[in-house]
Amino acid sequence: MTDPHSAPRRSLPEKGTGWSTLREQLVALGGDDVDWRAARTAVYVFNAGEDVLSVAKEAYALYQSENALGPAAFPSLKRMESDVIDMGLSLLHGPEGACGNITSGGTESILMAVKTCRDQARARGVDTQGAQIVLPRSAHPAFDKAAHYLGLETLRVPVTDDYLADVEAMERAVSERTLMLVGSAPCFPYGLVDPIEALGELAERHELWLHVDACVGGYFAPFARMNGVAVPPFDFEVPGVASISADLHKYGYAAKGASTVFHRSEAQRAHQLFVFDDWPAGGMTTPTAAGTRPGGAIAGAWAVMNYLGLEGYRDKARQVCEARAALEAAIDEMPELCTYGDPQLGLMIYGSETIDPFAVWARMKGRGWFTGLTTEPRAIHLMLSPAHAEVMDEYIADLRASVAEVTASGEDAAGTRATYA
Repeated sequence: MTDPHSAPRRSLPEKGTGWSTLREQLVALGGDDVDWRAARTAVYVFNAGEDVLSVAKEAYALYQSENALGPAAFPSLKRMESDVIDMGLSLLHGPEGACGNITSGGTESILMAVKTCRDQARARGVDTQGAQIVLPRSAHPAFDKAAHYLGLETLRVPVTDDYLADVEAMERAVSERTLMLVGSAPCFPYGLVDPIEALGELAERHELWLHVDACVGGYFAPFARMNGVAVPPFDFEVPGVASISADLHKYGYAAKGASTVFHRSEAQRAHQLFVFDDWPAGGMTTPTAAGTRPGGAIAGAWAVMNYLGLEGYRDKARQVCEARAALEAAIDEMPELCTYGDPQLGLMIYGSETIDPFAVWARMKGRGWFTGLTTEPRAIHLMLSPAHAEVMDEYIADLRASVAEVTASGEDAAGTRATYA
């Protein structure tokens, strides 16, 4: 039955509309969107500057019609994907024989890693129905999504008082039904790198698959480390790590959607592939969940990585770390506010023991700043980009004003709900 209060369904127009008119309409449609171009958004968009945006956009447009489903038709995309994977593995201590693929985003990368783990276990005769992934409470919901799709279960373990994966508690949660352990580098809620070395030892001790979710940090942490940041081991240099996810469209600054999933060996990755040959049109093999894969996303990633190079990525990492450190110092000087944990990369959270941080967030949003929220603890969540270095003084000034207003009014925002959507 049609809802009488719903808007009428749109029909395809009888005649086409000129591009100049459509462009105006598109701009108007975005009028209520967050203003990421002015660096007033610290979530969803990673702004590395107009030059990087232009490279990604032009490279994407050059290959927007090409399809990575057909490597025989488009060997250029196969070559670019291979180059991107090689560059990623060189950053993440990929051993000889390590390999991977470009995916549409972190969720697909995680889905592919979980699917590969499950199918490898099945090939060994393990009953995987309802088998478990043991992970910290701070790990990304993409693991729950993957488990939902793949007939698995997740067992989330509370983090430590320092907001890190509790390795001892995770070990106590391991059972004969456990297939996979998860650690993050860093986790999305807190921006902290879990103790991956200890998780790797745990994985080896129990002969389990350890996946490192470096969707946020995979194309940031290596450059921060080159700049002298004491990032602990988190990648394939840890022997127990079986697979890694790392997003190119986050701190790789590529066009959306582009991520990477890496495996320690080709024998392992073989369980990621979908192969079907009983079809009139011939055999079909796909490495990821998608069939058609947009060539533009692959070309955009390849172009940005080659455009920035090590020097460019190191400079972007420096800008982000310096902006985060400046903000942390300013927050710690405000008696009403406090930071949580010891973030080393581009993510951080801050809150308060005396005023409602969600009310502060609402005041900041009213001033044009859009950021995230966390509920454990109740805090404001920031994912900084290089462009934020230019507006940090303005953000801090607005934060001081917002804190003063909330302190004076005593208001709270009890009805505000943190959501990543």
